[in-house]
Amino acid sequence: MNKWHKLLASALATVAFTSSALAAKNFNANVLYDQKHPFTNYGYLKWADYVKQISGGNLNPKVFTGTVLLAANAALKGLRDNVVQVAHHPAIYTPSDLPVANAVQELGFNFDNQMATIAAVTEFSMNNPVQLAEWKKAGIVYLGAYATSPYVLFCRQPVNSLADLKGKRIRTAGSVVAEWVGSIGGNAINVSSSEMYSGLDRGSLDCASNSPLDLTARSLWEVAPYTVLVPTGVYWSGPLWGFNKKFWKSLSEQEKQWFKEASAYSMANIVINYKKEDTAAIDFARSKGKSVIDAPADIMDSVKKFRESSLKDAYTKAEERYKIKDAKATLDDFVATYNKWVDLLKDKNVDDIEAMKSVFMTEIFDKLPSNYGE
Repeated sequence: MNKWHKLLASALATVAFTSSALAAKNFNANVLYDQKHPFTNYGYLKWADYVKQISGGNLNPKVFTGTVLLAANAALKGLRDNVVQVAHHPAIYTPSDLPVANAVQELGFNFDNQMATIAAVTEFSMNNPVQLAEWKKAGIVYLGAYATSPYVLFCRQPVNSLADLKGKRIRTAGSVVAEWVGSIGGNAINVSSSEMYSGLDRGSLDCASNSPLDLTARSLWEVAPYTVLVPTGVYWSGPLWGFNKKFWKSLSEQEKQWFKEASAYSMANIVINYKKEDTAAIDFARSKGKSVIDAPADIMDSVKKFRESSLKDAYTKAEERYKIKDAKATLDDFVATYNKWVDLLKDKNVDDIEAMKSVFMTEIFDKLPSNYGE
């Protein structure tokens, strides 16, 4: 090849690279947790890698973690103002903007199947007309859920019976768990999960409720020698991937399809690895000589009894606290969707990411109308 041909080839390569770079759609994505958290790691960092991979680099997210870009309660506003184009937003931070999402979360104490929950929340949130109207009013497009594993109790002192929780100051997440704590004679303390370690360390908290993985993720094994595996609810309120409406509208059908596939893949990735991290954290705590026990029978009895009453109370709260019209029909729709997924997953390989992605695509994302989000 002569010098001219080499220059021409180089120029053409540069043009091709530049055209490809210009064609890439760059956008900002935000998640409020640190990089160790499964919702950040699998829901955003690995999600971003997957988005780039399946789009061949046509979609190029820049991920912001923690509160570097947005305060924890500012993601919804950040989405609406187009500061970020994709974001996680826990609905609990903005109950007046997202009353339906918060009303449905009141059911969380009743559930303990993480994979069924993440599927049910996603299907419900993308199909129920009352919930869809709320997303539209909020100015976002919902494209997938998160779900924690069932929260457990981390305590400073041994808990061998229900009586051991009486009078204890227990950090809770959500009003229903706080009500259960009150019903057994405990004192519910409303502080953020970031304050659990210091509260347990200082003694301002006797116990705290959160996912088992926080034994290592937040080093709670250092300050809470006694873990009780009592299921105190699953949490999911608000989108893991909320999209700015204008950004969503600007996407081609193929780009939307890539995002749907990324949601389906990442939902499975989150749950499967969340469980692994829970197990690893429990094993680690035990290796350090800490106590991790199943819930004593009388504590589990109190949970089961409270679940029955809390389900009835959820209807009243939805109507009176959150002002939801047709509250019973809305909540019943969610419960039916959850029960459907519990049954549907019985014969599925829930430990295989690709298998679960396929189920989520077939049962949820492939059924969305072509004008979804518009």
